[in-house]
Amino acid sequence: MTSSWLDLRSDTVTLPSAAMRKAMYEAEVGDDVYGDDPSVNRLQDYAAELFGYEAALFAASGTQSNLIALMAHCGRGDEYLVGQEAHTYRYEGGGAAVLGSIQPQPLNNQADGSIALADITANIKPLDNHFARTRLLALENTIGGRVLPLAYTAEATALAHACGLATHLDGARICNAAVKLGVPLREVVRGFDSVSVCLSKGLGAPVGSVLLGSRALIEQATRWRKVLGGGMRQAGILAAAGQYALEHNVARLAEDHAHAALLADGLAELPGLKLSQPQTNILYVDMAPEACAGLAAALAQAQVRASVAPHMRIVTHLNVSRADIERVLAVFRSVFAA
Repeated sequence: MTSSWLDLRSDTVTLPSAAMRKAMYEAEVGDDVYGDDPSVNRLQDYAAELFGYEAALFAASGTQSNLIALMAHCGRGDEYLVGQEAHTYRYEGGGAAVLGSIQPQPLNNQADGSIALADITANIKPLDNHFARTRLLALENTIGGRVLPLAYTAEATALAHACGLATHLDGARICNAAVKLGVPLREVVRGFDSVSVCLSKGLGAPVGSVLLGSRALIEQATRWRKVLGGGMRQAGILAAAGQYALEHNVARLAEDHAHAALLADGLAELPGLKLSQPQTNILYVDMAPEACAGLAAALAQAQVRASVAPHMRIVTHLNVSRADIERVLAVFRSVFAA
């Protein structure tokens, strides 16, 4: 990829900055499987304190971190309640079922990304040998760029706990949610027994996630990480990037939100497009199927990578500037304003 290419497919495409690379270069390392890597230990301690948990575990990816959490909460033949749109159900290869022998019970997501409390209650299985044992409620925030309201997450987690369920949050973009709501990170994860936080999306690290929870949960999670092949050795080089991301790249997510809103405002003026105002850094654009080929060609000509489709997702991130937004708008205008 040349530096002139702009990538709007996801915020996973971010490149580490010079300062982040310097932190990685200077990282003190050790064998993390033995618990000896000081940079990994520093990241885990820092993340746990930042989000208000007893302990944390550095994992290779968000998919691995979520799966570790599901396997720590649920045993073979257990079940977790999850949204139809959730990554842990739809986009992570069925890992809970394939590797954890855990049955997902998918429920409809509401327009705001939540799962109706009545649906949660109705799908908790009775204690009967005919049924899988419902053990966990798994939510996601943000989900499709939408921010779950604090009042909802408080109600949902309280309901789950009252029914004897544990709670897990796929918080891959939880920092986006906190910035949008204007609340501390601790506040936006309140009520969840575990949280997976991705470092390699909008926060800009090249790889990695952290799983947060109680010391007892993280002790179980550490074993499952090893079983899943996630026990890394001198991983401090990667952890240092995550440390830099959490220290420097959270507040700046507001810029990504502003760029998404600017792009949405410009696209809303064009005929043939339908979109809703983005809440964070993800917006969706609907267009006629026959318009896709022309738009894809025009974007490629302008050296813009995008997942063009009738229901098109566009994601802003730290490598997208205001000038880049104007560049993208010019392409769309050349296709649709004509």
